[in-house]
This record gives sequence, structure tokens and C-alpha cells, in this order.
Amino acid sequence: MTDLLVVPCAHCAGLNRIPADRVGQHPRCGRCKNAVLVAKPFEVNQGNFAQQIKGDLPLLLDVWASWCGPCRSFAPTFEQAAAQLQGRCRLAKLDSEANQQLSGQLGIRSIPSLILFRNAREVARQNGAMPLPQLLAWAAQQGI
Repeated sequence: MTDLLVVPCAHCAGLNRIPADRVGQHPRCGRCKNAVLVAKPFEVNQGNFAQQIKGDLPLLLDVWASWCGPCRSFAPTFEQAAAQLQGRCRLAKLDSEANQQLSGQLGIRSIPSLILFRNAREVARQNGAMPLPQLLAWAAQQGI
């Protein structure tokens, strides 16, 4: 019997049950019919955050702002990581300026900040931009 993973859709945040052995086969959302998992970071905001941190696949959240130079320079690296980690971890971005209340709730003191959530709980946090090999190594240390 195949294990089922509960995974929020990157588009509508609807929870989907996906057989673990089919995660890499681009499953579609039962609600919105879009791809549940995407190979690029998706946007998280106050309205969908609580739903997006649920599920069996970890969520790596990049908290950023448009005026932040290191955030802008880190964006392509984060996008490359999303493609490489697809199926093992979901990568999302939170605009700290547009979502100040949520940023405050998360205790954001500096940006860019990476927060790793597993089963709706924060399990790791890293501040500052880093090159792709270092980001992937950090993710591997966290079990991704």
C-alpha cells in the first residue's frame, strides 16, 4: 500500500492527498485543477499562510522586501533551489512589506530570512542570503 501525503496546492491552498510515489509526476489539484507542486517559488500571504504550512511536504519560506538589495540578489538562487528541491520541499516567498502583520507574528527582524515549516511548525530558521550550494547544504542538514 502506498503512503499518502497531504500537500497544499500552490495555487489555491486546497489540501490534496497524493500517493508518495506519484509526487514527482506533476499531480493536479482536486479543487482548482492546477499543478499542486510547482518548480518555482509561489507567493504566501496573510490569507493563505495558515493553510500553506500544513501538510507532509516541508515549506521553505523566504521572507523578503522589494527595497532590499540582498533579497533581490538572492531571488534567482531561491528560484534555482525550488527547481532542484521540487517534490521534496515546497518553496514560497512572503513579501514582508505587503504582509507586515504576518512578518511581525513570525518575528522577522532581518531580511532575507528563511523559515522551514514541517507539519505547521517552524523547525529551522536562517537569516541572510547565501549561494545555492550553501542553501542546498543547509536544506540537507534539515532533512530535505
